[in-house]
Amino acid sequence: MKRFVPFLLAILALAAPGMGRAETGTWVKSGPVEARLVASVQGVGDLVKIPLGLEVRLEPGWKTYWRTPGDAGFAPRLDWSESRNLKATELIYPAPHRFTVLGFETAGYDAEVLFPIAATPAEPGKPLDLALKAELLVCSTICVPEMVALSLSIPEGPATPGPSANDIARAQSLVPGDGRASGLTVTAVRGQGAVLEVEVTAREPMVAPDVFVETDPPVTFAAPKSQFLDGDRRAILRMDATDPPPGLDLAGRAMTLTVVDGNRSVEAPATAAAGLGGSAGAAPAGLLAMLGVALLGGLILNLMPCVLPVLSLKLLSIVQHGGRAPAAVRAGFLASAAGILTSFLILAGALVAVKAAGGAVGWGIQFQQPLFLVFMVVLVTLFAANLWGLFELPLPRAVADRLGGPEGQGLGGQFATGAFATLLATPCSAPFLGTAVGFALARGALEVFAIFAALGVGLALPYLLIAAFPRAARLLPRPGRWMVALRRVLGGALALTALWLLSVLVVQVGEVPALAVAVLMGGLVASLWLGRRLAESARWAGAALAGLLALVAFAVPAVFGPSAGAAPVAESTAARWTVFDEAAIREQVAAGRIVFVDVTADWCITCQANKKLVLNRGTVAQRLEDAGAVTAMRADWTRPDEAIARYLARHGRYGIPFNIVYGPGAPEGIALPELLTEGAVLDALDRASGKIKS
Repeated sequence: MKRFVPFLLAILALAAPGMGRAETGTWVKSGPVEARLVASVQGVGDLVKIPLGLEVRLEPGWKTYWRTPGDAGFAPRLDWSESRNLKATELIYPAPHRFTVLGFETAGYDAEVLFPIAATPAEPGKPLDLALKAELLVCSTICVPEMVALSLSIPEGPATPGPSANDIARAQSLVPGDGRASGLTVTAVRGQGAVLEVEVTAREPMVAPDVFVETDPPVTFAAPKSQFLDGDRRAILRMDATDPPPGLDLAGRAMTLTVVDGNRSVEAPATAAAGLGGSAGAAPAGLLAMLGVALLGGLILNLMPCVLPVLSLKLLSIVQHGGRAPAAVRAGFLASAAGILTSFLILAGALVAVKAAGGAVGWGIQFQQPLFLVFMVVLVTLFAANLWGLFELPLPRAVADRLGGPEGQGLGGQFATGAFATLLATPCSAPFLGTAVGFALARGALEVFAIFAALGVGLALPYLLIAAFPRAARLLPRPGRWMVALRRVLGGALALTALWLLSVLVVQVGEVPALAVAVLMGGLVASLWLGRRLAESARWAGAALAGLLALVAFAVPAVFGPSAGAAPVAESTAARWTVFDEAAIREQVAAGRIVFVDVTADWCITCQANKKLVLNRGTVAQRLEDAGAVTAMRADWTRPDEAIARYLARHGRYGIPFNIVYGPGAPEGIALPELLTEGAVLDALDRASGKIKS
């Protein structure tokens, strides 16, 4: 046996160098955060600076902080004192995100972040043994300082790239630079009192630029109000100090500015010149222009597919006014317009509240919630049953109709019809609508309410037009027996809408719960039908049973849960589509490939129209199937997904559809309009390839 000992020792000696390569540390978890150290190289070589990374992952809803955290928090605190052969380190910060919660402005990171680190060994060429105690402040509804003890050993040997080299390089690309790579330039900085104005230019149009200001002593600023010029390639960003000290005057103040627009960023030292360059009406002028865009977007929304079921109610409303007095016609249509406008304002208030609480906001995201889908299925079923004559007073507007008239002809019924139109309009997008919503949700509460009010007026314009010319309704035939057949047809249209909503519910919670809701709705309609055939004194039983079945329907998602056969989020109808991976986009572009990203959802009717009419047919489909040149990624937002929500927000979008094309000729991406055309997609693919100049 002893004769084998030298042989075994020789094998271990040969294996030792490979066993010592630990360029990726182990994950260490503390509370809601876990972290590890990584290195770009497998050996120290003769490098005088070794590229490292501190990789941090956070549980959903938690964040950590940038080097200048803002109103609260502190930057990572690192203790390297127990390391060996380490002379110095430099922690480098990627571009931060803004968090606004209850009026407090902070800057940092959520979900995950990789901090690049430049490590200087005391003796280059010798092993580097790293020991780090990192204190990270992480916050959700509470803030907790977490301590993690990390280690990493980099042995002697060639400094060949390791498995984490690409991740660290990608993190370094997110560090704000001098603007040559990002195409962003800070051209002017002006200050007056507690107001700071920053002028920025860009090679490609800006979407949602933000500015982070570092000065001594520190001053925290609210999110900027933006005025876009020169085709969105120039922006004037005006910010107010959130809690300025008495007598603050930013004129002449030295500062460091970090401008962030999506994945682009620039860092620039500056001294604020005295006075403000833009006129006092600059920001309001930008808002007024966007109000016009919102008005037009709301008007066009009337022509979108998801609003078509509401046309049945609009048509019935018009027909019911046939032969009525002009005053009655005007009052009815004004009530419908008021229902639309009120619903938009309520929606705006909800979005402002969610945004203030730090939640994700967007257009139509309520369709990601199973309970909302069940509510819509129940509501549409009740509307259909009412049109079929199964009960006289529509349940959602019974109280209001006592003041107005029978069978939904009163002002309360007209108001509810307008509100219902708004609910069904939210899963659709339209030209100009995405631009307006993105503008509003990237700014404050005033802009949100103003833009959503303009959207509501735009959607209500057909009602307002008839209210302005009520005598036109008198040209229609008076209501009669023919309306019974019309109501049945229109009720059928709403029943088809309920089936579509159930198909979306299948994706959310699975086939079994969705089928259970469908059966309950069938029972609800049957209960109302049987109740109509009972004696007058017993008809309440049918309505009571229908109400009970509706309540049971709301309990179905909770009883079954999301695991009852729910459809996979990233399932695609075509094999050419790959699952969305934002981190892989830069790698694909660096390899000379074009990347086409389609952010979609089953509840987004406009998205489905884009697929059927453009993406899945003709020349566009052929180009996307060219696996050698194009990577087609699909981000499915049918269910809530924080990564997709953050991706949309970084591009200034808060609703879908959203399509963008990346490539060697457009590394920052070319955003496409909400309604796709074959020409627009092919042109973007050509420009992204770099063969055609923009």
